[in-house]
Amino acid sequence: MRYISTRGAAPVLDFEQVTLAGLASDGGLYVPEHWPTLNTDQIAALRGLSYVDTAVAVMTPFIGDTMSSADLRTLCVQAYGRFSHAAVTPLVQLDQQHWLLELFHGPTLAFKDVALQLVGLLFERFLTGSTQQLTVIGATSGDTGSAAIDALAGRAGVDVFMLHPKGRVSDVQRRQMTTVLAPNVHNIALEGASFDDAQALVKAMFNDSSFSTRFTLSAVNSINWARLMAQIVYYFYAAVRLGAPERPVAFSVPTGNFGDVFAGYVAAKMGLPVARLVVATNVNDILHRAISDGDYSQGTVVPTPSPSMDIQVSSNFERLLFDLGGRDGAAMATQMRGFEASRAMQLTNTQRDGAARLFDSARVDGNEMALAMRWAQAEAGQIIDPHTAIGLAAARRLDLGDTPVVTLATAHPSKFGDAVERATGIRPALPSRIGNLFDRTERYTTLPATFDAVTSFIAARATARS
Repeated sequence: MRYISTRGAAPVLDFEQVTLAGLASDGGLYVPEHWPTLNTDQIAALRGLSYVDTAVAVMTPFIGDTMSSADLRTLCVQAYGRFSHAAVTPLVQLDQQHWLLELFHGPTLAFKDVALQLVGLLFERFLTGSTQQLTVIGATSGDTGSAAIDALAGRAGVDVFMLHPKGRVSDVQRRQMTTVLAPNVHNIALEGASFDDAQALVKAMFNDSSFSTRFTLSAVNSINWARLMAQIVYYFYAAVRLGAPERPVAFSVPTGNFGDVFAGYVAAKMGLPVARLVVATNVNDILHRAISDGDYSQGTVVPTPSPSMDIQVSSNFERLLFDLGGRDGAAMATQMRGFEASRAMQLTNTQRDGAARLFDSARVDGNEMALAMRWAQAEAGQIIDPHTAIGLAAARRLDLGDTPVVTLATAHPSKFGDAVERATGIRPALPSRIGNLFDRTERYTTLPATFDAVTSFIAARATARS
């Protein structure tokens, strides 16, 4: 399998290269040169398989000859052996039609663990025996940072620099990052910044040749293809347990940076019978406007109780637009340059029509979010976090007859205890595996959200390219 950039000018890479690279050198995002497919018999054969064996079957086509299926399985056993549930991503039934797919049983209680536990091991494998020192730079609205740090802390050959908007992540999210005191981990709190500001700084560092050529840069945000690839697995895992391939299944996805829901799109391209994909946003609704009206125009980020979705620029949306637009890299580069200059874009008719064939979208405000949390608690005895509640509220608007609808439960409710308690009157406890999180020492550096301040900090601590 080879990988191409959405903007058409970066080198074509293999799986190992694309994993270590992250962002493409032309500013685009890497995608497979073609979508591999599984036929109905191959999908049916996934029934009853463990999560690890499902992962190997789904991911092997993307890895090509970079490693054997046996080696991939070894890494998956190690990655998912740290999860607290034997099913890794178990399904929970809410009523006759609605289900939750619990993605928060990993070490940092969020869906990002499903991918990043594996990505950390891939980094380690690809760097073993090399003198290369990888400088991993990421931006987080909360969960990516903690999951990446857990996966990479103490690993040889990797320095981690994680940017987060100061004061805009929950206490649990922040502490899961800042209490990891491994020498290769550096947390940066950006003053007066949003996640979009942090993400823009990361992209600027990759695109600035005077900085990027000094270090071997890589990314752990969902701009990294390997991370997105690992998220495709749980769509197959859930769907075959609800009747696929004979029965289509719909998914509602709390959406910020579009990586999680794009993984569902890839699953559909691979042959999984996905009835609909619902892009569920909070009041930061650029993706809802793009899907429903073709208007991809950046607004001002509004802080909400669902901070991981407080985003106005969704990086992975470019991957969808590229695929729907006929995979024309030059046209995509022109379209994205226009957006980056004006912060506004109208989808083409081809892109809008292509999206409409699979996607729905919904904007869920704070009141609807709280109502969904109360409904889940009262009707099904389930305490859910604010992001999952937004997905559930959107799912319950669908009218799909008897088609099962799966809402992705993206975080453990204890990560957002204040919001859950306000809505339900119940304060969820942190799982015992988190331990004494609030008693640990924090370590992070507060910086202004400027390119010079952040790059100077990183340059003073990262290992230069040899």
